Amino acid sequence: MKKISKSALKPKLLEYFRHIEESGEPLIVTSHNKPVLKIEALGRKKRLDEVFGSFWGKVRIPADIMTPETEEWEEA
Repeated sequence: MKKISKSALKPKLLEYFRHIEESGEPLIVTSHNKPVLKIEALGRKKRLDEVFGSFWGKVRIPADIMTPETEEWEEA
């Protein structure tokens, strides 16, 4: 997570906002070397590898998933 002082942020504020929106990486704003703000994007869409990354290459589908299923399920 990037950190930046208030004084360094001020002249390039819009540039940092654009970067945060595009990358989704939050930004910590400091005052006298102490964190005072956290700026992050709202509602950023996650990439597939962020959501399912831990399952990549682990899931196997043994049949054609496009074949219609005609078999009835038993009631529980």
